[in-house]
Amino acid sequence: MTRTDDIPRDILEGMLVDFAKNWLAHDGLWFQAVEKSFGMKAAIDLDTEAWEHFTIIEAKRIMARHGIAEKSGLEGLKKALGYRLYAFINEQEIRNETDNSFEFVMNDCRVQSARRRKGLALFPCKEVGIVEYRLFAETIDKRIKTECICCPPDEAAGKEFYCGWRFSI
Repeated sequence: MTRTDDIPRDILEGMLVDFAKNWLAHDGLWFQAVEKSFGMKAAIDLDTEAWEHFTIIEAKRIMARHGIAEKSGLEGLKKALGYRLYAFINEQEIRNETDNSFEFVMNDCRVQSARRRKGLALFPCKEVGIVEYRLFAETIDKRIKTECICCPPDEAAGKEFYCGWRFSI
């Protein structure tokens, strides 16, 4: 068994990116298999159900690993968003910060960029995203409200950014 203290830092960092890519590839392949067998609606419904659980698990593990306390407000959420699995493979940004809100946008999404390169329509992830981001934020702090600014299949999605979310407290 390999111990991480025997692996050089640059290799560990590369492995982290590989793990995130592998997770995303599995998620996409699972979705495609369900879509092929049962149709898009069923795939989105089942994906939403899975995210209802996964996003809470991910938030709790991030909180524990990085010392983010419950009820840590928007500062805790900003910190936690930077440690999500896809933060290592997507280009994301926090902007328009005020005392009681901020926007989180996905400037480059690995899934959507790949679809665009293949000439495919953007994946309609808004329904899943609403559940994912709301529950992630509420796990950090139940007072946080989540609003979708834009997410596929919204017409504006992919023009300035792929998806955007406003968090307020």
